[in-house]
Amino acid sequence: MLKGFKNFIMQGNVIDLAVAVVIGTAFAAVINALVENVLMPLISALVGAPDFDSFAAVTLNGNQILFGVLLTQVVNFLLVAAAIYFVVVVPMNKMIEARNRRHGEPEEAEDESITLLKEIRDQLTAQTERVNPEAFAAAVAADREAAEAARAAEKAQQHRDSTLRGKAKNILWGSD
Repeated sequence: MLKGFKNFIMQGNVIDLAVAVVIGTAFAAVINALVENVLMPLISALVGAPDFDSFAAVTLNGNQILFGVLLTQVVNFLLVAAAIYFVVVVPMNKMIEARNRRHGEPEEAEDESITLLKEIRDQLTAQTERVNPEAFAAAVAADREAAEAARAAEKAQQHRDSTLRGKAKNILWGSD
């Protein structure tokens, strides 16, 4: 029983998860400090209050409904998300791009079955072109016509969608 517990604890993914939780907790303190001590005071300087708790407060049958508290939390969430994006995601993407430029883009390995199917397709195309050029030309023309028909159908669907959206907007905004 203890050996099974030891094996479970020593698994790589459990250790990785524990490290991620500890680092995430420490990093949350950094992001919260940025939001609470830098971004929120800037908003407070612009708006005049550090939060929106008293904004849009409504009393209904003696019960107070505070929409401002929700608004404050939404603003906090957006600030935290923006801080994480601009402090972590953007620099990390830049570092990855720089590394890939330095070392070259890693080539994605294509599945062996897909490679085999492409080779078969190419051989059949070459055979058809050599043996029966008229059939090959007809097949190419049929492919072009099918692609053209698909494009026309997609364009017609987009037109129908835009027309329905236009009608819906007119109904919503009272223009219809």
